[in-house]
Amino acid sequence: MSEGGRLIGVGVGPGDPELLTLKAVRAIERADIVAYFAKAGNQSNARAIVADRLKGVAELPLLYPVTTEIHRHDPRYRDALAAFYEQAAATIAAHLEAGRTVAVLSEGDPLFYGSYMHIHTRLSPRFPAEVIPGVTGMSGAWSGAGVPIAQGDDVTAILPGTLDEAELARRFADCDAAIVMKLGRNLAKVRRALATAGRLERALYVERATTAVATTLPLSAKTDDSAPYFSIVLVPGWDGGSA
Repeated sequence: MSEGGRLIGVGVGPGDPELLTLKAVRAIERADIVAYFAKAGNQSNARAIVADRLKGVAELPLLYPVTTEIHRHDPRYRDALAAFYEQAAATIAAHLEAGRTVAVLSEGDPLFYGSYMHIHTRLSPRFPAEVIPGVTGMSGAWSGAGVPIAQGDDVTAILPGTLDEAELARRFADCDAAIVMKLGRNLAKVRRALATAGRLERALYVERATTAVATTLPLSAKTDDSAPYFSIVLVPGWDGGSA
């Protein structure tokens, strides 16, 4: 392992800057470089959460070459992202080799559906690496909604909305509680799958959890199919009865 700099994956939580941990704040303020992912032409959500902590810190934007323009199963999509992560890791590695500490920001938790993990797997064998956990979007969503999600022997499933509709319906039917990530253009499909599984009436739609513009409503009451990146569906398992 190199004796150069240090890599830190920093979970910055789901949106509310007050949900940053003390450890995350210290890591950001002491880093030589703060890196963050963003779509080209867009602001970084992770950077926005910690903007007040970046005074005097050098920044390294890592800009995705593609997001939803190409289907995720298209070989061009996989090839473009693989090349992007390789280049991003090489750029960070150059700073680490120069003895710098690089903090890579991640919305939610770095190792839970986070882009940071692609950097971690490439560089942690070569450099000292640390991961600072963050509050996840799903816990921010159910806490903000005030909805107990699971209790006792409840089985909880965490599902990406990108799954096929039939597979979503099967998994909804097999679990007690469910959390659906990666909604976006998949919202209509998720709604249909929940209806097929008989779970639609318990489902909640949460948008931009923990922020000042957070929205929570029954999914059955959401009449459009628009869902931004920061949105999630919750299907509570526990109904408030005896444990």
